[in-house]
Amino acid sequence: MRVEEILAQLVAFPTVVGMPNHAIVDWIADYCRSYGASVSVLIGPEGDRSNLLATIGPARGKGYVLSGHMDVVPAREDGWTSDPFALRRDGSKLFGRGTSDMKGFLACALAALPKLAGQDLQNPIHLAFSYDEEAGCRGVPHLLAALPGLCDAPLGAIIGEPSRMQAVRAHKGKAAARLEVTGRSGHSSRPDLGLNAIHAMAGIVAQIIEYSGELEGGPVDPDFEPPCSTVQIGVIQGGQSVNIIPDRCIAEIELRAIPGASPTALLEPVKNALLALRDSGYEVAWHELTTYPGLSLSRDSALASLLSELTDKPVLPAVSYGTEAGLYQQAGIEAIICGPGDIGRAHKPDEYIETAELAACQALIEDLGAKLAA
Repeated sequence: MRVEEILAQLVAFPTVVGMPNHAIVDWIADYCRSYGASVSVLIGPEGDRSNLLATIGPARGKGYVLSGHMDVVPAREDGWTSDPFALRRDGSKLFGRGTSDMKGFLACALAALPKLAGQDLQNPIHLAFSYDEEAGCRGVPHLLAALPGLCDAPLGAIIGEPSRMQAVRAHKGKAAARLEVTGRSGHSSRPDLGLNAIHAMAGIVAQIIEYSGELEGGPVDPDFEPPCSTVQIGVIQGGQSVNIIPDRCIAEIELRAIPGASPTALLEPVKNALLALRDSGYEVAWHELTTYPGLSLSRDSALASLLSELTDKPVLPAVSYGTEAGLYQQAGIEAIICGPGDIGRAHKPDEYIETAELAACQALIEDLGAKLAA
């Protein structure tokens, strides 16, 4: 099958994050097996979704991982000019949810399988496809935990997030949390008899804003924009009516940390400020929503040199968005980002990918196979 035909098949599976994905996993598994790949379907603890690892070439030996996620964000936003889950071509552009982020990369890896199967690989290539990346990389840790029992330690992992086919060696880490404050309701005419949860949360919000300014003071990494770790409040909810003392308030916050800094550790001052509200009679709860580490690959690493050679482009020092790459690095596998598409097209109506980007990515993967067959 041509890459565009494969992409059409993948887009047609509405694999929205957090939903079952066995249909797409079964289709990919059957396709990979048809070209002689060994396939492991790794059911996650949720029971209704799985990771997949397919190996082409020798069962053992140090090869490379081509990593991508099968889930996509929802497509409920206004502005779509066609069915998000039916690939539509307009000139050189292919429209559909996940075309750039990141079923385009999956399609390229699958389209390269026939040539890889005929290249007499001396070292394996592993296709590692995960679930629920869009919920904070929830699926890939289970895949990485199983990897040592499925293959020899890889030489490196190429994470095919959309980078316009220019390799990237670093990104920030992330931690997100939901803060809950419960006070005591009552009539607004007697605020002295209640505990206003919004007022209490407002104090936390003020501290977060002040903390954001402190983070600007460093440490910094000039490869990033902005060059420092950042924190923001993305959601705040509370109250029922203007004449009722609000007894509950919820806020969701996100911290992005430069490599070398722990996102979870940087959120500790906020957590401690929330817990301190107990001294004023409030009930509080802290829920970790997601966390993943940053990526920092040495500029002179063998993997960076390989991708520079394969793309014939210099390796970019950093990007602002996050990926599963940091988790691969944390597991002891060197990782780099390189994939077709543009992150600027993702998570919005009429997401698309260029046919030339798909062709370049497929060629890169086939060239990688040629190196492993030499």
